[in-house]
Amino acid sequence: MKIIIIGAGQVGATLAENLSSEDNDITVIDTDLVRLRELQDRLDIQTVEGSGAHPDVLKQAGCNDADMLIAVSNQDETNMVACQVAHTLFKTPTKIGRVRSSAYSHYPELFNDQALPMDVRISPEKEVTKHLSRLIRYPGALQVMEFADGKVQLVVVKAEKGGPLIDQPISFLKEHMPSIQTRIAAIYRDGQSISPDGNTHIRANDEVFFLTAQRDVLDVMSELRPLDTPYRRIIIAGGGNIGERLAHSLEKEYRVKIIERDLERCRYLSENLDNTIVLNGDSSKQELLLEENIESTDVFCALTNNDEANIMSSMLAKVLGVRTVMTIINNPAYVDIVQEGMIDIAISPQQTTISSLLSYIRRGDVVNVHSMRKGAAEALEAVAHGDHRSSKVVGRSIANLNLPEGTTIGAIVREDDLIIATSELVIQAEDHVIIFVTNKKLIPAVEQLFQVGLTFF
Repeated sequence: MKIIIIGAGQVGATLAENLSSEDNDITVIDTDLVRLRELQDRLDIQTVEGSGAHPDVLKQAGCNDADMLIAVSNQDETNMVACQVAHTLFKTPTKIGRVRSSAYSHYPELFNDQALPMDVRISPEKEVTKHLSRLIRYPGALQVMEFADGKVQLVVVKAEKGGPLIDQPISFLKEHMPSIQTRIAAIYRDGQSISPDGNTHIRANDEVFFLTAQRDVLDVMSELRPLDTPYRRIIIAGGGNIGERLAHSLEKEYRVKIIERDLERCRYLSENLDNTIVLNGDSSKQELLLEENIESTDVFCALTNNDEANIMSSMLAKVLGVRTVMTIINNPAYVDIVQEGMIDIAISPQQTTISSLLSYIRRGDVVNVHSMRKGAAEALEAVAHGDHRSSKVVGRSIANLNLPEGTTIGAIVREDDLIIATSELVIQAEDHVIIFVTNKKLIPAVEQLFQVGLTFF
């Protein structure tokens, strides 16, 4: 596809890197010439200097025959105007925009072809909040991804001694839990992917990806590691958009406190949150954390816009005895470093946002995409359409599909039923197929499998 990306920041640059490696024709627009040159030096893309909201800049970028415009600049207004111009002047088929301000989210009627023609709105704050909420609800999980409207979860955990499945073959799981539908989709051992089968033994420190129904997540986790006690007390450092959203989503079930430095923002939070304690102060101050009983706190979430402040306050909280630390880190160079230390889970808003974008970019009817391992692997939910003549998957058993090496079909959702994949399982029309791909270079081949031939029409 020919795709124009507006914004060469962290999200735009990472998206350009992901998409250019899949043989798409990518053009990036930004006002910062230095950033554009850096991107062009390392990626096979075109760049245009200027404002993405200006018609002449969009024309220079080739918007007149582009398949898609993705506006992810730091300015909501630039993104919205860019979509408007692309729609009105260039008839661009698909327009995706990042809208961060919650002031716009209260008025969804703004976003239609008669007003602001944005086909898809992406909110990084909303995506990060959902990601954090799922991690808090499943203590010990490294990542929790939803498919089929939440019916199926793909969960990542680190296997630990004490779990019944440690040093046992995967086939032992079915014997031990015969009534639970689950499938181990992938294992990473010492950073290397392993394609698991029934004879594969789980080892301590393996990174295990498993699929199961939402109600069975904790039961399956208990096979791989001793279960952590549920979280109850949460401290959020930073009362910005993400901190506010997270507190709002958790305050009915958990005891939540927010630490915010800006007094006016504290007043706003105290007026708009019902059951959250709002504290005015600096989360990197030891005295304040001790006063708020950090040693008996279950989760410390560092959610400010400053990576260094997040890292330092998280490390302090861990030293003072908090059970689990979750930290937002925008600079990808920091993520690997801090996760080897005292920070339990480092969250990249860029990768979370890109996951939500990819479902609109993938060919075939792909309704859900989750990017994993810094974009190296993906889990997709694709809907099978057509019949045995027009489709490469419908009416065929999984064993007879021409799946690329390193690709695993983990499960199928048929209407409301979760069916764990076996080699004999035959895919039917309208099945939601959940696929795990360990190498993103294989994505185009997977997409082609789920594209319907002309005979379907």
